Amino acid sequence: MRFRIARPGTTGARVYRVAAGDVEERPDQLATEEPLEIRLIQEGRRRTVAITMRTPGSDPELALGFLFAEGVIGNRDEVRRADLSTPNVVEVELADGLAEPELAGLERHFFATSACGVCGKAGLESLELRITEPLPPGPEVSPAVLALLPERLREAQGLFATTGGLHAAALFDLQGNLLAVREDVGRHNALDKLVGWALGESLLPLSGHLVLVSGRSSYEILQKCLVAGVPIVAAVSAPSSLAVELAERFNLTLIGFLRGDRFNIYSGAGRVAGIRARTPLQTL
Repeated sequence: MRFRIARPGTTGARVYRVAAGDVEERPDQLATEEPLEIRLIQEGRRRTVAITMRTPGSDPELALGFLFAEGVIGNRDEVRRADLSTPNVVEVELADGLAEPELAGLERHFFATSACGVCGKAGLESLELRITEPLPPGPEVSPAVLALLPERLREAQGLFATTGGLHAAALFDLQGNLLAVREDVGRHNALDKLVGWALGESLLPLSGHLVLVSGRSSYEILQKCLVAGVPIVAAVSAPSSLAVELAERFNLTLIGFLRGDRFNIYSGAGRVAGIRARTPLQTL
């Protein structure tokens, strides 16, 4: 399977910066947002399966992560190639001999925005058809390791440092070592890129890892992590109610407001070393 790298994810602009009544014209860098069309090729037949707004860069990984999360592909051996055929079109060609994938569920992705993918309780039912059992217990991560992760993520966010306008998803091992980070204007796009990278590296399922996202944790963030086998998901901001419901249902550890040595555990406290909840958390 081969990847072709996309162009950079920033766009130049001119701005007026106003401070204490003084006005200065200066250059600036914006996070690029452009549509990406994902096409599936099987036995010579081409089909557009989704269109999403994203930041150019790691586009084949985004497409693979998206198709994996949606159940269209199950492993890297099912993909012959993933290429940018044009700057805003990724073609994913499936290997010969595969059964026709079910694509009806992808209709909701015409047209998906970068800010939000698909959210809602209806998605829980389809997810339970793919994942029938909760995640098993373990592994554990220490609070000291968790405290290190936000700063390590910030240090690795090259495009954010330039633009100030991108989300990130990062993969860490349980010792806090950063394995990969991907950025995008959309939270779910950044995670698709990260999962697509892991798929290409034959790392799935990610049962011995944790994911940190730079914004809030939504249902779709949890859904994608669950399909990828991630047992621990942390975010620097708050989770949604549906994200907590999903985490509880599938025994996924969900951490929010991770800022230094302070954080909230919304589900799966047993995977955080030294934390033993006396009673299950109650839903208000």
